[in-house]
Amino acid sequence: MAKTTVAFDSAGIPLVGDLYTPESPAEGPRPAIVVGHPGSGVKEQTAGLYARRLAEKGFVTIAFDAAYQGESGGEPRGLEDPSHRVEDLKAAVSFLTSRGEVDAERIGALGICASGGYVLPAAASDHRIKAVGTVSAVDISRQFRLGADGAQDPAVFQDLLGAAARARTTEARGEEPPVLALFPDTAEQARALGGEHGAEGFAYYLTPRARHVRSASFLTWSSIDRMATFDAFAPVPLIGRRPLLMIVGTRAVTAWMSVEAFQRAIGPKEIHWIEGAGHVDLYDRKQYVDPAVDRLAAFFADSLGRAA
Repeated sequence: MAKTTVAFDSAGIPLVGDLYTPESPAEGPRPAIVVGHPGSGVKEQTAGLYARRLAEKGFVTIAFDAAYQGESGGEPRGLEDPSHRVEDLKAAVSFLTSRGEVDAERIGALGICASGGYVLPAAASDHRIKAVGTVSAVDISRQFRLGADGAQDPAVFQDLLGAAARARTTEARGEEPPVLALFPDTAEQARALGGEHGAEGFAYYLTPRARHVRSASFLTWSSIDRMATFDAFAPVPLIGRRPLLMIVGTRAVTAWMSVEAFQRAIGPKEIHWIEGAGHVDLYDRKQYVDPAVDRLAAFFADSLGRAA
């Protein structure tokens, strides 16, 4: 498997990605998969892991940094713009269609966490995406509005919207706006604020397990009001008869979001449960990633065809 750093355009913003190509010979162009990273992640973390593992199964894959994040361009840094995240996925598809080693008629998309939400409207509105997979899928709007478990007091998000409005006013006055820190200082604080889900995120992003210098530690406050009216699941019926696979851990507090999206799908669909896995376990824990990759590889092989 070979990895190559590549760059491509997303609505005027340069994106940087890692292209993974199988080393085994093929008689012609291969099926390909775009892999999107979680909301605060970068391509070197779980997206890169899944892209590499699927390339080992015979697919051309690409993991890339979203606009405004990682090595990709865009200002202000730390902006999480759901509409642009969807555009980024389509831009990655466009890039793959330009590659000689890729069969442009056999491209799929895989989204992890927040990208598991973003790939749904991307596929719904882009027929070049022939099959859709998700791992620990989250609609970032629902997560911020309703909480990871769906039980958050609505007043919490109203307070966030108030802070976002004040930050916009600060910026309009020519002052530096504040940012929204994504993680507290300690694992204990993370657990107190976000329960087991918060502790899992801290253990992944802020310890040697997966810490990366370019992984986002904050969001701009303008990200919050952009999320407010976004709905990753409303367009799901437009995916139509294209196949959908959603992989979920049985211990994931966010599992209700995959279930909701799954219920809206009208075509061939499967929800595949990984026994014992939490939301973040599926990012890198070998005992959970291995069966997830095996199921994804079989799904994409059935949906896109195997390399000739």
